[in-house]
Order: sequence, then structure tokens, then C-alpha cells
Amino acid sequence: MASIWKGSLAFGLVNIPVELRSAVRSAEKLSFRQLDKKHQQPIKYERVSSVDGKPVPWGDIVKGFEISKGKYVVLDDADFAAAAVEMSRVLEMTDFVPADSIDPRYFESPYFLVPREGGDKAYALLRDALAETHKVGIGTFALRNKQHLAAVKPMGDALVLELMRFQAELVDPEEMRFPDSDSVKVRPQERAMAVQLIENLAEAFDPSKYHDEYEDKLHEIIKAKAKGKKLAVADAREPEQTQVVDLVSRLQESLAASTGGKRARGASKQAKGANKSATRTTRRRTA
Repeated sequence: MASIWKGSLAFGLVNIPVELRSAVRSAEKLSFRQLDKKHQQPIKYERVSSVDGKPVPWGDIVKGFEISKGKYVVLDDADFAAAAVEMSRVLEMTDFVPADSIDPRYFESPYFLVPREGGDKAYALLRDALAETHKVGIGTFALRNKQHLAAVKPMGDALVLELMRFQAELVDPEEMRFPDSDSVKVRPQERAMAVQLIENLAEAFDPSKYHDEYEDKLHEIIKAKAKGKKLAVADAREPEQTQVVDLVSRLQESLAASTGGKRARGASKQAKGANKSATRTTRRRTA
């Protein structure tokens, strides 16, 4: 994996020579071209003026920011150079925060930090200190002419740098509606069965179990159509929504399925009691 940045990690007066390498790779995805339906050949795009409809050569294209409807401020290379952050080759970690205190929505893209010549001991020192304190280092640095917020965290023998979003990029959850404990009452029996169902289905994370079924199906369809065949298309239906009065019975059925029909006696009693309660509630509502 090629290096995309070379510089130093800094904390206090310690500088560690490192390079940045991607920690993920793009899986091969199907790529589609837009074709002319009649000739089944690729279509072309032209850059044309919205005023006279004539093509505009690359040399005559500039960047502009719309400040009001139809009115733009044009920026040239000198303007972008003036705004560029100083291309320092140092990522200085100015803060160390608890690893579990950061909203996961801040994290965007992971990279491996690989020590360069002469940096192994200081690298190992920082990695082990972060692991022992359960902290991550936070700082900013310049990458590809842009300033980025970043977190540095240990992962086994490695240090991982995660590019982060700035606070202004996150959506405030107050803008949406979520059920709270005052508006939705969850009975203890329902909670107990839901917890037991989750525990019954709990296991170690195995990423090899999951794959892109949609992409696999597309490959099958393309191969079949290339041979002049056509695959049957399954009818995609909206799943039935669980009604409130059915919640307990659905949980009970799920528990039975997850344990092969052998439920704990306590959970069975809770389910029966909760089911009776739900039936009484239904009768009162329909009375």
C-alpha cells in the first residue's frame, strides 16, 4: 500500500517520523456507463454556457461562489493559495481524550500510521501509553491542501489515524423525533425478553459472514443476460410492521426460535404474564 503522506507525530517535545497508508481498500464494484438506448453506445457530455449554449473550453472555465441568485464571486489560483493552511509535516496531538467519549459519527476514514526509519521506539512508546490510558490523541494536520481533524488510537501493534468530521458537519439529533421514556412505555417483561433474545443471538463479530448480496446478484444477472438468458426477479415486499399488541407474542416466538424451542422457565412465565396484560389492554381498547 503506497504512502499518501509523510511527516511526524508530535506530543509534548517528542516527534515520531511516520507515514500514512490507507487501512481500507475499495472492493471491486460494478461500474455502469450511460448508453444511447437506440445504438447502445456511450453518450458524451459537453460543457456549455448557460447563456449562449456554446461549448466552453477548459481554459475559459473558472470557479465561482454564488453570493446571491445569479451573482458570483470568482476565485483564482492566488485566492486558493492565500486560503491554504500551512503545509506543516507535523500532526501535533494537542489533546488526549477518553477513547469512548467521542461520538462515532465524527470518525470518517481510517489510515495506518507506519513508523519511518528511527521512529520505532518512540512509536511503540506512544502506542503503549495510549493503550494503557485508554486515550486517543486529537489534533489537526494538512493533507492534500486541506486541513483535517484527526484522532490517533492504538490497534494491536499499530497506530491508526482516523480522519474526523468537524462539529459543524454533524446533524443535531434535536432536529429529529425519537421515542422517549415518557411517550413510550416499555414494560419490564418486554424489556427482559428483548434482552434475552439479544443474549441468545450474541456471538463474536465475524466480518467474513457478511457480503454484498446485491452486487453478487447483479453479477449473476449480467452473466445471464450476456448469454441471452433472463433471471427471475423476486417480488420485493415491504415487511409487515409488528403491531403493539403483537409485540410480546413476536418476542416470545423469536425467543423460541433462537433457543431451539427451549426457553428459560422465567422468560416463559414473563411472556405469559405480559401476553395476558397485552390481551387485557386490547380488550379495554376495543370495549
